[in-house]
Amino acid sequence: MAAWGTAISSNDTYADIYGEFFDLYNDGLDVAEISKKLIADNQETINDKDECNNFWFALAKAQSECKQLDKDIFDRVKKIVETGADLEVWRQLDADEKDIKKRKVVLEKFLADLQTERPKAKSRKKKIIRQPVFDKGDCLTFKLENGNYGGAVVLEAIKDSECGHNLIATTRINQPNKPTKKDFENAEILVINYASWDNKSVVQWYLPIRHKQTAHLIEKVETIDVHINYDIKNSMNDFVTDFDIWVIQVADQQFKSEMTKPRSTTKQTIKELTKKSKWKLW
Repeated sequence: MAAWGTAISSNDTYADIYGEFFDLYNDGLDVAEISKKLIADNQETINDKDECNNFWFALAKAQSECKQLDKDIFDRVKKIVETGADLEVWRQLDADEKDIKKRKVVLEKFLADLQTERPKAKSRKKKIIRQPVFDKGDCLTFKLENGNYGGAVVLEAIKDSECGHNLIATTRINQPNKPTKKDFENAEILVINYASWDNKSVVQWYLPIRHKQTAHLIEKVETIDVHINYDIKNSMNDFVTDFDIWVIQVADQQFKSEMTKPRSTTKQTIKELTKKSKWKLW
């Protein structure tokens, strides 16, 4: 329980429900429709005695901020707080009494806040639609610390989204001449084993928040076909925001490490990630 924190919002269930509520709210759905959908879609959580209270707290808070707190939802939350049901869950999960006392104060304040009339409903936020900075199949080159050219391939471009993600595979290209299309097609994926990295393939979702600061380091030189579609929602790949740090510097450090330490024996190729094959990247 210590990892949750005592605040109402200090747990994943609350954060997920509250966040999904306002995603739907900003999409234009009305509060009653959103609430009905969340209740229908989260029956497993609602039936989990350790997590259900956090669901109702998040839903009540979101409704309240929209000035449409449903009486049945409020009564449910009121009962949870006044009977000490939530505190009992904490006790069963071995929270210490000091944290339970703090939680009790938080719950009482939360209930009081729900009963306080808000001056106005939370306004809907207009979503900003962004495009990725690279196209699918783009072959990118950049200068390495050793003066050679490095390379990366864009495996996916999420268009018309709020973030504009690209899935980028850093390669083992490390050569004095600017890489050609054939160099990219035959390249291996960079697998890092320097420092504490344990044979990790450098394939990452790139969020271009600070792309303007690093764009001058990157040059698109070719385009190759990528026949595999990558789903960001089901992906297990990391998310990064700094191309210079997580692509260029990672390649620099791996190649420098290989001067004194054998490279990883794990091998993965660009062809495996661009052609339909047995290999599947989740």
